[in-house]
Amino acid sequence: MTEDTQPHPPGTSGGTAGPALPAPPPGRCALCPAPCPADGNCRTQCPRDVVEAGICGPLGFPFSGAVREGAEAAILSRRAAAEDRWGADGSAGRRRQRRLQGRGEVVLGAGAELPRPRGCVSGRAVCSARRPLLLVSLTGRLSPPPRDPGAGPTARAREAGTRRPPLCGQGGHPPRRRSCRRLGPRPRRPAWPAASGRVLWPRSCALAVRSNMLRIPVRRALGLSKSPKGCVRTTATAASNLIEVFVDGQSVMVEPGTTVLQACERVGMQIPRFCYHERLSVAGNCRMCLVEIEKAPKVVAACAMPVMKGWNILTNSEKSKKAREGVMEFLLANHPLDCPICDQGGECDLQDQSMMFGSDRSRFLEGKRAVEDKNIGPLVKTIMTRCIQCTRCIRFASEIAGVDDLGTTGRGNDMQVGTYIEKMFMSELSGNIIDICPVGALTSKPYAFTARPWETRKTESIDVMDAVGSNIVVSTRTGEVMRILPRMHEDINEEWISDKTRFAYDGLKRQRLTEPMVRNEKGLLTYTSWEDALSRVAGKLQSFQGKDVAAIAGGLVDAEALVALKDLLNRVDSDTLCTEEVFPTAGAGTDLRSNYLLNSTIAGVEEADVVLLVGTNPRFEAPLFNARIRKSWLHNDLKVALIGSPVDLTYSYDHLGDSPKILQDIASGSHPFSQVLKEAKKPMVVLGSSALQRNDGAAVLAAVSNIAQKMRMSSGVTGDWKVMNILHRIASQVAALDLGYKPGVEAIRKNPPKVLFLLGADGGCVTRQDLPKDCFIIYQGHHGDVGAPIADVILPGAAYTEKSATYVNTEGRAQQTKVAVTPPGLAREDWRIIRALSEIAGITLPYDTLDQVRNRLEEVSPNLVRYDDIEGANYFQQANELSKLVNQQLLADPLVPPQLTIKDFYMTDSISRASQTMAKCVKAVTEGAQAVEEPSVC
Repeated sequence: MTEDTQPHPPGTSGGTAGPALPAPPPGRCALCPAPCPADGNCRTQCPRDVVEAGICGPLGFPFSGAVREGAEAAILSRRAAAEDRWGADGSAGRRRQRRLQGRGEVVLGAGAELPRPRGCVSGRAVCSARRPLLLVSLTGRLSPPPRDPGAGPTARAREAGTRRPPLCGQGGHPPRRRSCRRLGPRPRRPAWPAASGRVLWPRSCALAVRSNMLRIPVRRALGLSKSPKGCVRTTATAASNLIEVFVDGQSVMVEPGTTVLQACERVGMQIPRFCYHERLSVAGNCRMCLVEIEKAPKVVAACAMPVMKGWNILTNSEKSKKAREGVMEFLLANHPLDCPICDQGGECDLQDQSMMFGSDRSRFLEGKRAVEDKNIGPLVKTIMTRCIQCTRCIRFASEIAGVDDLGTTGRGNDMQVGTYIEKMFMSELSGNIIDICPVGALTSKPYAFTARPWETRKTESIDVMDAVGSNIVVSTRTGEVMRILPRMHEDINEEWISDKTRFAYDGLKRQRLTEPMVRNEKGLLTYTSWEDALSRVAGKLQSFQGKDVAAIAGGLVDAEALVALKDLLNRVDSDTLCTEEVFPTAGAGTDLRSNYLLNSTIAGVEEADVVLLVGTNPRFEAPLFNARIRKSWLHNDLKVALIGSPVDLTYSYDHLGDSPKILQDIASGSHPFSQVLKEAKKPMVVLGSSALQRNDGAAVLAAVSNIAQKMRMSSGVTGDWKVMNILHRIASQVAALDLGYKPGVEAIRKNPPKVLFLLGADGGCVTRQDLPKDCFIIYQGHHGDVGAPIADVILPGAAYTEKSATYVNTEGRAQQTKVAVTPPGLAREDWRIIRALSEIAGITLPYDTLDQVRNRLEEVSPNLVRYDDIEGANYFQQANELSKLVNQQLLADPLVPPQLTIKDFYMTDSISRASQTMAKCVKAVTEGAQAVEEPSVC
């Protein structure tokens, strides 16, 4: 550095104060005589006060706008009083007076002064950190600067020309404060020579502040432009947004905003917790996750504390252990000693953590508190004396389920969790609070006192109560299903399941068909052998062929049985294979797979910004899909609109009406909501399958297809994003359409067959009155529900928990069930029954094992054996062109989904209709509704 470019410290001739800044020569800074280098990095050349005042950034990039103007004024004022500020005699009093005069104002305003010679910011000034920051208290007011360590040591050090003693115990010096203001090593800079030849110590940065302060950018505090161009310019060092922290000495890179608990889990360190849950908001009220931060005065709650750069987190220090032991002692003070009779035993978080982190003795001698149990319905059992007030159930109800039935009353020792008034917890997802409860306060009523977790065998399987395909775990003991729990799958059900999935398992052992039955001469169904039953059916198949033979598949049938039945009827020259659910065949119909799938996928709704629901109530038709919509509405500002009967969807939406003719107005652009769809970036149209059961179902599908195509064109979405979606209600519909089944039974009603095969068809779509008296009906299924009483021969099949089978959910994802228990009695798997029937009839099917059946599935539709994978289909433009061929008008009848209230949710198939637990739910909802309509008179 040459003589003329030598930087000048404050108070020297190079920094003479004046009323105005001289005009800078080209390539030079207004406050620094040094030329600006080409790369813009002038940090080592600019005077210290210029850099630290915020005129130059971390790498020397100059700021602009109000920040620069205020900083320049501050530099002039500071240089004018440089000697006076650095004097030992009276300097502290003058600094305090200036502080009081400028309290509540940002120092970077015109004529303001930088506070304290010690730090770059202390509440009101800008420093040379990565970007200018202001420290604002939680009340929103600018915090006053911290106290000066004292003029005595500072002045004495300056008089001696040496550095002042460190304040944080560095260099062998004892700490001069009760606690360190920074949690990391003290930054060091080269000392600047003063005018008198004395060496001044470097200033330190006080940006690492206590945890009760909020850090905000300068531009937001000053109310400047939101654009960073006006005040802060990004640098190369700020490009990487990861920060380094240490967990028990192990380095880990995390994103800003990551909590201490999440950082610990990154390195595999499990922190105990009760109130924290990954999918719920942070409460921070159990205090079990306390950890120590090196050099911090107190332990912190790991679930609620965001990490800062350079932190060293100590998870197993003595301070952490003592803190957790104290928290556990408080939690156990009022907890009852009833672990031997608690249904949570063996999977209780309190039990496990008290053994690992608690003490082996108690100092509590007083009587324990007792709390009255609450009655919240026939599904969840409450023992509220065990409650530790973690509020997980409350947060789940309000955030995930969207029902504000649960809350707390009282304070301190009188706090209780309940429903405020005695009422049923009215939610289709209420059973999930059993899983998230860390103690035995909330347990399953149907499962109470039946088994211990270590006594049961767990089998991973798939739910078939709706078309979502939730992943489940079936717990069994001695050949009986004891309970059903959720299994994690991020793309489908996350870790939740509906109440029908969880509690309808008792229907698997009631009203079961266990032996073959035939109708005798008196018209009564009697038990018989497999040989007799199959021989009677085979004789009919040999007597009638072609159009005289037809089949209907129900909603709980697996893909293996569907392909076996298809091959059987094709061998008798019949192609009349129908499903109970109707789907329009006009236009594209079922020829294009994208025309009948939830193409945006279940998880994809979280990316959408506008969702239009048509003729559906996803809360009860697909509860887990509805929970996804609520999640996106809650966190991503999703806009939802509904065409159909108004229903409670647990989130707000725009009700556009219930007439299907609104679809024409939206497609033509005359409806006000058309503009919302046009401005959407990732829109979704969800058409409920129940709306397609109408007489004008083809017209409804064509109108929705037209709207979806126009939304694709207006939004400019790429081919990866699909707008058109069909939400199915039954588990077998997609696989049946993939295999070529005809949707609906209209063909059977028009041309009644002589032989009708009902494969699990319990929907009541065809009655005995719809068929000729001489029609021979075969029913194959697992429950004596709707289809069995009209049959001439009954072939007992296996339920979904009793076979290895393939199901395809509403988004086209193939999944497998596994054998959890053996079928009762003489019941067998459906495809095996059909294979045995074909052999007796002399038309043997070419497969004997499950693998061979699945090879046949792959020949017909390869996507049926690509498990847990979605085959993309993108033929929306072709489907829209074919929909123009639909010659049908929309009717004026309103779009009314079949499941309007929660009462319609519980009993929808043969398994749930056989469940006593589901019957109790319907009864409780009915009685609760009557109690509301007819209040008692005192």
